[in-house]
Amino acid sequence: MMNFDEIGEMVIGSRLRALSETITKDAKVINDMYHVDLKPKWFPVYYYLSNQESESSITTIAKAINHSHPSVIKIVKEMLAAGLVKEKKDKSDGRKNNILLTTKGRRISKNIAVLYSDVDNAIKKALSNTKHNLWHALQEFEFLLNEKSLVNRVLEQQKKRESQNIDIVAYSSIYKSDFKKLNEEWILKYFKIEDADKKALDNPEAYILNRGGKILVALDNREVLGVCALLKMNHEIYDYELAKMAVSPNAQGKGVGFLLGKAIIKEAKLLGAKNVYLESNTILKPAISLYQKLGFTKVFGNETPYERSNIQMELILKH
Repeated sequence: MMNFDEIGEMVIGSRLRALSETITKDAKVINDMYHVDLKPKWFPVYYYLSNQESESSITTIAKAINHSHPSVIKIVKEMLAAGLVKEKKDKSDGRKNNILLTTKGRRISKNIAVLYSDVDNAIKKALSNTKHNLWHALQEFEFLLNEKSLVNRVLEQQKKRESQNIDIVAYSSIYKSDFKKLNEEWILKYFKIEDADKKALDNPEAYILNRGGKILVALDNREVLGVCALLKMNHEIYDYELAKMAVSPNAQGKGVGFLLGKAIIKEAKLLGAKNVYLESNTILKPAISLYQKLGFTKVFGNETPYERSNIQMELILKH
């Protein structure tokens, strides 16, 4: 027999399913005790309909009881066969059938009041004897999963784990070909190489480093995962520009861009910058989202050497 405590929280789904099976088994016995001819899995649909004065659509029922549309369709079919519900043509849309209780279904609702009371009191008493109220905990957990799915939460942990193996190092000539290759790959995927690109990629030392800029490289062991540059600007407002950020296709989704962005912003602060500027294109939605996550906000009105640039952003630094 599986020991859930030994495996831990990662089997919460299996544990909830096992608990559901235990309660469902008892619910069948309880229904028989009170002579209520109702399958436990029908109860949410039945309870909803028994509290309605008129018929309801499948979509309305599914939304009200937080079940999937196919699940409600299956339950309704079973209840139709048992004679507990019936279908009625929708007045505004004759193609659609609404659902309501039959006389037999209504008769059950009159006899089920005592069962409701006894079950409700029994569950409340059981919960009162627990340190952590399961009902409240489920409400909280459902709320959290609605805010952010379990899939996204696992992806966050994956990125966090993988990012621990990533080192951000200063550029040296051994990374020159990687700096050019990674940037050319993403530019050519969406746009074309422009003159301003060639100046930076063909000679990063002269165009970026010797002018007071920085280039950082993201490494996993010795594999180059990404690059990013900080260009010194000759501008009346902006001190530095975040540019030439590129991540290897093999490293997409690992949070490399975020690590590079944070590191390059830190470099800007060390250089005494008051702000950082960047240019991009709105079709690059993941990139725009990354910049916003780093704290950049949209600005406009600055001249640009790039045809592809249709959005400009800035980050005001706090020292």
